[in-house]
Amino acid sequence: MGRVAGKVALITGAARGQGRSHAVRLAEEGADIIAVDLCEDIEGVPYPMASSDDLEETARLVEKAGRHIVTRRADVRDRDGLKTAVAEGVAELGRLDVVVPNAGILPIGAGRPISAFADTVDINLGGVFNTVHAALPHLGEGASIIVIGSMTALQPGHGDVSPAGPGFAAYRFSKHALVEYVNTLSQLVAGSGQRVNAVHPTNVDTHMLLNDAVYKVFRPDLDEPVREDVDPVFTGLQSMPVPFVNPVDVSHAVVYLASDESRYVTGLHLKVDAGATVKLGL
Repeated sequence: MGRVAGKVALITGAARGQGRSHAVRLAEEGADIIAVDLCEDIEGVPYPMASSDDLEETARLVEKAGRHIVTRRADVRDRDGLKTAVAEGVAELGRLDVVVPNAGILPIGAGRPISAFADTVDINLGGVFNTVHAALPHLGEGASIIVIGSMTALQPGHGDVSPAGPGFAAYRFSKHALVEYVNTLSQLVAGSGQRVNAVHPTNVDTHMLLNDAVYKVFRPDLDEPVREDVDPVFTGLQSMPVPFVNPVDVSHAVVYLASDESRYVTGLHLKVDAGATVKLGL
């Protein structure tokens, strides 16, 4: 029996990256999956978003693990659309036990318009609210909500954001706000036997990190920096000598928080950051 056998997990941003990894690891441990993704590019985001083919690949990998999956294309900014996707998934799979609001963007760069701030808050913060609130009516005792945060959420919230632009300012603001959201919601649902926790990773090996816009922010001294140019800078952020963690490293934490092993764990902010925050004395 797997660690989450018999459970059903809802994951947004599930077509690739962390979302796909969470879906596959939960499936490997016995969960069925409701996988939601926009599968469209977003204007102003400087890297391609996941595609319908990516979402189909997630479905293939979950089915390879021997589990059922329902896929839906939906925008986390659209609560009504999410309500429909969740309801259809629950109708097909019979229940909902785990919610992982994972979808997010990072339109980093000093030259971006203020719309980059608005879009990022709408997706990275509002999208979490919409996902969780669409799911709440379907959750019973023992349910687990696992917010995907960031090490930036545990760092001081103020400072000069101009070099990284309005998109990064919104990213940091959203992740900070999610800390208080977890702290508050975890208390409100505890009486129902439900749990709310967050996982806060450092940089993760995904498209959100490995793109030209990020490289230029981290190496402004170079005209056309590439991955090899930024690896030493990325590595310098952590106590451990790694430039980033892999999606599966975050997924292992998600599986723990989804399982009954953590049945009395709530309001936790679990760091998967290779020592990034302790290096800053936090």
